Amino acid sequence: MIPLAVAVAGPSYGSLTAVGSTRSSRRSFTFNNSFYHHGRERTDFHLGFGKKPHTSRWQGFAGINVKPRAKVSEGEVSSSSSVSNVEYPEDTGVIVIGAGLAGLAAAKHLAREGVPFTLLEASDGVGGRVRTDEFEGFLLDRGFQIHITAYPEALRILDYGKLDLRDFYAGALVWFDGGFHRVADPLRHFTDGLQSLTNPIGSVFDKVLVGIVRIQAAVKAVDDILATEETTIEERLSKNGFSESMVDRFFRPFFGGIFFDRELQTTSRLFEFVFKCLALGSNTLPAKGIGAIPQQLASSLPPQSLFLSSRVAGLVEQGRVISGVKLENGRQIRAKYAVIIAVEGPEAARLLKDRLPPTLSVTKPPRSTVCLYFSSDKAPFTRDPILLLNGSKTGIVNNMFFPTNVVPSYGPVGKTLISVSLIGTHDEKSDADLEAIVRDELSEWFGRSFVESWKHLRNYRIPFAQPNQTPPTELLKKPKVTDGLFVTPNCCDSRFQFSADGIIWNCNCMDQDTQATRRFRDEEKKNVHES
Repeated sequence: MIPLAVAVAGPSYGSLTAVGSTRSSRRSFTFNNSFYHHGRERTDFHLGFGKKPHTSRWQGFAGINVKPRAKVSEGEVSSSSSVSNVEYPEDTGVIVIGAGLAGLAAAKHLAREGVPFTLLEASDGVGGRVRTDEFEGFLLDRGFQIHITAYPEALRILDYGKLDLRDFYAGALVWFDGGFHRVADPLRHFTDGLQSLTNPIGSVFDKVLVGIVRIQAAVKAVDDILATEETTIEERLSKNGFSESMVDRFFRPFFGGIFFDRELQTTSRLFEFVFKCLALGSNTLPAKGIGAIPQQLASSLPPQSLFLSSRVAGLVEQGRVISGVKLENGRQIRAKYAVIIAVEGPEAARLLKDRLPPTLSVTKPPRSTVCLYFSSDKAPFTRDPILLLNGSKTGIVNNMFFPTNVVPSYGPVGKTLISVSLIGTHDEKSDADLEAIVRDELSEWFGRSFVESWKHLRNYRIPFAQPNQTPPTELLKKPKVTDGLFVTPNCCDSRFQFSADGIIWNCNCMDQDTQATRRFRDEEKKNVHES
């Protein structure tokens, strides 16, 4: 998952969002229609804000060319400025590069501390990999992503009430040996849990052991999880005593879908952390799509602080100190306190160049995924808001679900939305080939009649869905690269940041390390004293 499992392309199931403080607070946010600008000429991109309907033209995401006319939801962050009337600041306190979850979290922390900042985003919207497109009346998340409500930092920084989160069923349907077998959380679905004890997805002992491991994870502190001996998920499951059948039929597709790693070579610390979050919270989707999460973060930022379509060409250095950035449109912005790089690994490497220290290497290949969307006029075989896993060890489909079962507003009334997830980029196959293979595989699952009713909507190929976090990993390292320059945890493979919550938590820790807040406060005190 792009787990806010996972969170895209990070779980969300697929990508997660979590680590750190367990403090929780509910905050309300006000929307402002003037808080960001577009900094590159784009006459085909016209978005407004508020109740009036608007349209958008999207192009070329993740290797696809799509040009839908999409209505912007009320309350969605948007802009209609062009480069000709954008007024970038000549100088600011802190420059944050990238308006994904990492950059938004860093910006929100700076805003809360009163530090002036400018947030620069190369694309036409916020969220990075955590975005939602509207297409033919359907909400299409960019890759399979779910949000786990127990993410500690997400509880602190997000307003769950306004996100209108909808729950998944606490369990899964596993395809194995020609049929579906239900695996259920007995604490939330007692009868289903009892009935699943004797199915072929592991032994009775395996299912009892799941409960024991779950309790152990639930009571274990996050700091203790991070301090445990590190191995792979596969090795940890074996040491815990799970049978090969349980690993292959359930854990491999389940955690393989969370970390985009069906071989389960990801660090065991993440396995324990996810188990903890799953035990304490629910898998959910926001009613307006996973993109509502970064939209909510962005909407709370100060006016004139966020600039879209503003790609950074390079860093500006004075002496040995990073003093600002130069944009591709030729503009330069000076940073008084710091520059924070909050982009994915390849883009961070481009900006850092020879400044990239060994501990921030991007040498491990990233985790990748492909998500295919279909629609149908027919209802699915189940109305449960449940995840479907491929436990057969054959085929390219890893997991799938029906988003409209979870959130009816993901599609028009009477329509079914189908989301199918693969692990890897499958670059050797065309979109048409992938569609044909997926249809053929899932015809065995659901019958050819149902699958033939599907209309293909879109493919998302996400080559950098998550960083590679095979052990050994270097967790929570100091983010300082050089004087005036810092990186967020999503930039490199050495950070604990498979999840959105990990990104947010690490960014809050990172912002304290930049000392920008301290320098700003010291300067304010000095000014007050001199006056």
